[in-house]
Amino acid sequence: MPTSLTRNFSIIAHIDHGKTTLSDRLMGATNTVAQRDEKEQLLDAMDLEREKGITIKSHPVAMEYKAMDGKTYKLNLLDTPGHVDFSYEVARSLAACEGAILMVDAAQGVEAQTVANLHLAHAQNLVIIPVLNKIDLPAADVEKCRRQLEDILAIPGEDAIPASAKAGIGIIDILEAVVARVPAPVENPDKLLRCSVFDSIYDTYRGVVSYVRVFSGTVKKGQRIKLMHTGKTYEVKEVGVFTPKMSARPQLVAGDVGYVIANMKSADEAKIGDTITDNTHPCPEPLPGYKEIQPMVFSGIYPVESSDYEALKAAMAKLQINDAAFTYGSESSTALGFGFRCGFLGLLHMEIIQERLRREFNMDVISTYPSVIYQVTLTDGSELIVDNPTFFPETQVIQEIREPVVNVYIMVPGDYIGDMMQLVLEKRGEVTNTETIDDMRVMLSCVLPLGEILVDFNDKLKSMTRGYGSMDYEHAGYRPANMVKMDMLIAGDPVEAFSTIVHRDKAESYGRMLATKLKDVIPPHLFVVAIQAAVGGKIVARESISAMRKNVTAKCYGGDITRKRKLLEKQKEGKKKMKMFGKVNIPQDAFIKVLKSGD
Repeated sequence: MPTSLTRNFSIIAHIDHGKTTLSDRLMGATNTVAQRDEKEQLLDAMDLEREKGITIKSHPVAMEYKAMDGKTYKLNLLDTPGHVDFSYEVARSLAACEGAILMVDAAQGVEAQTVANLHLAHAQNLVIIPVLNKIDLPAADVEKCRRQLEDILAIPGEDAIPASAKAGIGIIDILEAVVARVPAPVENPDKLLRCSVFDSIYDTYRGVVSYVRVFSGTVKKGQRIKLMHTGKTYEVKEVGVFTPKMSARPQLVAGDVGYVIANMKSADEAKIGDTITDNTHPCPEPLPGYKEIQPMVFSGIYPVESSDYEALKAAMAKLQINDAAFTYGSESSTALGFGFRCGFLGLLHMEIIQERLRREFNMDVISTYPSVIYQVTLTDGSELIVDNPTFFPETQVIQEIREPVVNVYIMVPGDYIGDMMQLVLEKRGEVTNTETIDDMRVMLSCVLPLGEILVDFNDKLKSMTRGYGSMDYEHAGYRPANMVKMDMLIAGDPVEAFSTIVHRDKAESYGRMLATKLKDVIPPHLFVVAIQAAVGGKIVARESISAMRKNVTAKCYGGDITRKRKLLEKQKEGKKKMKMFGKVNIPQDAFIKVLKSGD
């Protein structure tokens, strides 16, 4: 099929606006999937995606569609994740397209991530096809959504296609719009092989499977290829397209979206965003846009059973091939043993990785409190990057600490604007701009420290606005902050698993909260156990676990009271000695209970 009849497009939207349902309907309308194989959320391969109702991995699919003009077109669809944590994956998928369907829920209107994903599409100069989904709902307001498209996104309202993916309304209109509005791929005149790797997965039997978009040239079985970032060469074992299962083809030509299987065995070899070219006649320069993914949130992940360390290491290596944004390195802890320091794009990404470790690899893991990267300038002028409280320098050698900040865009109903501003202030943020979107909703632009929105900000936003609020954020560099390392002392000994970096103003309240939790999970001993939160040697919070008391007078059957007093005094002396030499035993499940309960 000639390149002029190929159309590459993606679907972008806010979470739960119907991307995956529309993908199912488009595959049904083009007879890509046999009727007996049809099911809901067809492109969501993981059980986790089905349960949470979100797309975690982008899934390409090749479809053939006979248009109204009588020609048969090859349509390559790239379904993308909607959550902010996976925006890099969205950007890489969009780089492989010429157009994008922008879906807006007709009942909810434009949301925060609709705006963010549209910016990503504009950055790639894509043709935008607006679709108003869920028009069959009683609460749908199509005209209001058309006005929002014009006012907020500067897209002509009359271009929007009214549709309902669930009811099958407007599906043919969408396909015709893709054929008519999305331009055909343009091949480089020199015809040299250029493929962009936009995703990869790991197959136990065949190694690394690279998802590629061919920009020019041809790739086929037996060909020697070269990855431009690593400089390594491989022999192609198989090429093909997704229908949506892998389907082998003799070759992939310019404009095609498919997969390439070469003899790649390790995670380091398959870099997302890399360029594949021919080894004999390589292209002069790689395709633009490749950059290393920078994790923003760090957490320690340890096996509950120390004997599972090697199995966990192997599981993480396989996960990294499936998810290039996930990074890990070895570390050890006195309390938790050997484990890994892992980097994630955000908190949802961290939750997904832990859940995949449990389900796909049957690993029982425990994670430490999430932290972000701090930049520290020392008094001797040297710079230090700190992602782990263990490596936080002493206060006297620190000149300045800078924490990462994010620009947050929050959309809330106008009734909740006061509560929302209060929440932003509580989290040490500031509201820089407020914009009225329509008669119901307001958009707040805020600057907040990344560390403050990690754990419970989104949950509080949803509960405060009864589910109507939405947020999106982008990284906005670093700013100076008064951060301190807080240690938890149990019977005078610091326990590094509970150490954390907090703002000085919040150290006392956070220390009190953690001390209360520890009091509930550490069992009583024969002496009083002090649980203290300390900042630089100063105690800011304390809880005590009362001593377990043995009834030493039980054997006294009458007699003089002095006999009982003598036994009680002896017990008291013993407890004093025990307090001096006794060790507090913190059971493993105490760490798990405290660390798993989060904030």
